[in-house]
Amino acid sequence: MTPSTPEKDFPWWLVILAVIGLWLFYEILADDNYRKALRSLSKGIGVTVAVAVIAYAGASALGLGLAVMGLSRFMVLRQAARLYIEILRGVPILVLLLYVAFALTPAVVSGIGWLQQGLGLEPIRTRDVPLLWRAVIALMLAYSAFLAEIFRAGLQAVDKGQIEASMALGLSGWQRFRLVRFPQAFRLILPPYGNDFVAMVKDSSLVAVLGITDIAQLAKVTAAGNFRYFETYNVAAFLYLVMTIGLSLVLRRFEARMRRRGRGPE
Repeated sequence: MTPSTPEKDFPWWLVILAVIGLWLFYEILADDNYRKALRSLSKGIGVTVAVAVIAYAGASALGLGLAVMGLSRFMVLRQAARLYIEILRGVPILVLLLYVAFALTPAVVSGIGWLQQGLGLEPIRTRDVPLLWRAVIALMLAYSAFLAEIFRAGLQAVDKGQIEASMALGLSGWQRFRLVRFPQAFRLILPPYGNDFVAMVKDSSLVAVLGITDIAQLAKVTAAGNFRYFETYNVAAFLYLVMTIGLSLVLRRFEARMRRRGRGPE
């Protein structure tokens, strides 16, 4: 009898989660306190998703740029990328969030305002920069350092023979990166890349410390108003679980499709 592989296992865990999720959803709809909490917290889903998607897209672009810099033949670029990565990875995300919101943003705005005054323009003020965008920038900076290492590992894992073959075909450096190196690297890094996106959805709850009305902030405000902490935070946990587990399932499906495409027809 041939033992089954993890890929061929029947997803009993998913069945159990689905049953538990449906039961919890029924309990939420059946209880008046849970229904009120759900109505209140669901207003923050859009903000939570927007923060996670925008911040992760920016972090991906910045992280890829840092990875390319880290593999550059120029020592200055390599050292600059390493300096950035080590500093940003060493600062807790919550501390970075507060630093960007209340220290870095005012400093940058002050510099821009000084330039605007020199040009005879009305200077921008710190309060003109919404806290939401400060939070997005902080999460983008934090995750770009982690994604840079993921991209770097993927780019280095591509077979050098593929690069040499593309050079022999006369492809330019940008063509080699776009058509040969990056597509193969992306298939390799997809699992950790997807895991970091799931982590971003969870870490987006940190923006609640700035008073941004995401799910976590609305849960805090709602619980403080009705003193139903148990029901309110149960609903908050339920919403985050639905988003993260749903996203994980989508990413698993996408990974499987990428693996099949990479193998080609059998």
